[in-house]
Amino acid sequence: MIVDERMLTYIRSLFGEPSEALQQLEHYSHENNVPIIRKEMQSLLAFLLTMNRPSNILEIGTAIGFSALFMSEHCPGAQITTIEKYEKRIPVAKENFVKFGKSDKITLLEGDAFDIMKELQTAYDFIFMDAAKGQYVNFLPQVLRLLSKGGLLVSDNVLQDGEIVESRFAVTRRNRTIHSRMREYLYELNHREDIVTTVLPVADGVTLSVKK
Repeated sequence: MIVDERMLTYIRSLFGEPSEALQQLEHYSHENNVPIIRKEMQSLLAFLLTMNRPSNILEIGTAIGFSALFMSEHCPGAQITTIEKYEKRIPVAKENFVKFGKSDKITLLEGDAFDIMKELQTAYDFIFMDAAKGQYVNFLPQVLRLLSKGGLLVSDNVLQDGEIVESRFAVTRRNRTIHSRMREYLYELNHREDIVTTVLPVADGVTLSVKK
């Protein structure tokens, strides 16, 4: 937990309800233990999309399609390309895009994001990173190649429920690689000369990076 529980409860009480379609997906995610973006992240994402009005969005990590559908609702004019490699979730996401009438706005690419991004040539003015946390730093060179000048990179779950500030020896052994790679990613984002980054303790931590 990054933010005090009472404060978090209060902040969440201020949010409006998502659309009926997104509420259905939220219910499905809870029933099937599929992680989706947290309420605070939804609020921030809606704000950023409304402010920036991107026309071409790349999402790394589709899962069941919740965040892609969320972005499409808040930026209906945008074309969204989303990447997913987990075979069990791909058909669910595809079904959701058709079910909610967004298959013409959202394109799902199947496979490893690292390999797929190397083949992409489109410039994206908004990129949402929400995939395997240990891979963020490996994805970064291709992500920045695809991000247009003035474009925004949003990286979710970067503070790992506060564990990021702990020594790697205080983290469970199975999480140590992710812990060290995420620290490397955060350092890289904040020390590159081609982007400007801020780190926010929103939800599970988020970075916003603008390409110069």
